[in-house]
Amino acid sequence: MSPERTIHLLYDAFARLDAETMATCYAADATFDDEAFSLRGAREIGGMWKMLCGGTRAKGAAVWKLSYRDVRADATGGSAHWDAHYLFSATGRIVDNAIDSRFTFTPEGLIATQRDSFDFWRWSRQALGTPGLLLGWSPILRRKVRATAAANLAAFLARQP
Repeated sequence: MSPERTIHLLYDAFARLDAETMATCYAADATFDDEAFSLRGAREIGGMWKMLCGGTRAKGAAVWKLSYRDVRADATGGSAHWDAHYLFSATGRIVDNAIDSRFTFTPEGLIATQRDSFDFWRWSRQALGTPGLLLGWSPILRRKVRATAAANLAAFLARQP
């Protein structure tokens, strides 16, 4: 599969909350990094997508919307921009997040690395309300969000067969 096709497959599946298809886009030893997660290997990455998609289907499907654009890819690297509109389950607040993704690919066209970037302070104001407004710029809140995300994913993966 071409890297560009892999990006389209990933985000088309995400728009449908289809974590199983999303997981097929990654190499076994892939890495994923963003403001909340730092993941190594297909099990962790696929688990994250399964946890996020399942949570959205269970509590926020009525408001879920994902769009993407500006897909660019060659044999080794690529990028895309995506926008997610969703319910942040921990607070019940609506979030509109704009994310830029950078990728590298295996020779087979699978994702080897993915780095997602977004404005953490903007996200935290929407997702967390006043605490995000007051502390979203601080490393303390970033560490707290990352620790909570890691603990949630570890608990989710522990329940998986």
